Amino acid sequence: MKKLATVEEFDLLTQADKVVFFFTADWCGDCTFIKPVMPEIVESYPEVQFIEVDRDRFIDLCGELAIFGIPSFVAFEKGKKLDALSAKIVKQKRKLKLLSKHCNILSLSSTI
Repeated sequence: MKKLATVEEFDLLTQADKVVFFFTADWCGDCTFIKPVMPEIVESYPEVQFIEVDRDRFIDLCGELAIFGIPSFVAFEKGKKLDALSAKIVKQKRKLKLLSKHCNILSLSSTI
């Protein structure tokens, strides 16, 4: 996976047909967990350019894109930001699903 070199390169790459930026940092535990599977993901989507972005090196860019947690993925197509996903969002969704499951169990037990 190619690594982002400059902000100018980012601006140019966002104009591509399909590009996903993978925001990461060396000190990030979740990033270390995800990195080994990235080659498989990249290979599965040959029509998409995947670009690794060092969060610490491009902190201002992260601020502009409202990236507050890493790892994060931001998808662009022809200059338009399509979607963003961070580990924080995924963890929150998992927690909500688990909480929902427990709430259903609790509501069932109160009717018995």
